[in-house]
Amino acid sequence: MADLPKHSVSVSGIVTDADNRVLVIRRADNGRWEAPGGVLELGESLEDGVRREVAEETGIRVRVDRLTGAYKNLAGGIVALVFRCTAQEGAAHPTDEAHEVRWMTPAEIRAAMVPAFAIRVLDALEEGQPRVRSHDGINLMDSDPGRLESTTQGKKLP
Repeated sequence: MADLPKHSVSVSGIVTDADNRVLVIRRADNGRWEAPGGVLELGESLEDGVRREVAEETGIRVRVDRLTGAYKNLAGGIVALVFRCTAQEGAAHPTDEAHEVRWMTPAEIRAAMVPAFAIRVLDALEEGQPRVRSHDGINLMDSDPGRLESTTQGKKLP
């Protein structure tokens, strides 16, 4: 059998509060703002991976509600599955993997995150079918860049 391409699978959890702010972290390894998440472990279910990653990086335990998107980093060979989650218990705090943990509005997310990661959060805030997108680690490859200024739940984002 021919050598198959190697891919890494990661998962992320999009957790919102009562004010529609999203739980985000400033990663310890690269300093970027992103939704909590990471590489899925062998033998781990998608939902278990999301729960583990969010808890490890933020201290918050979540219920995984639904898949909101699949994202392929074409340059890195990473497939990321993003899930909408509901906080169940715990208080957000910095960890070894996240130097900062913060609740951000959609407008703050657009300003703080690179487009390839901001779109994951914005997609998750919308209702409807999961989105499928590709990027190069920073910029979207198959989407209208204006999408970052689109609507969420029928309202224009600030």
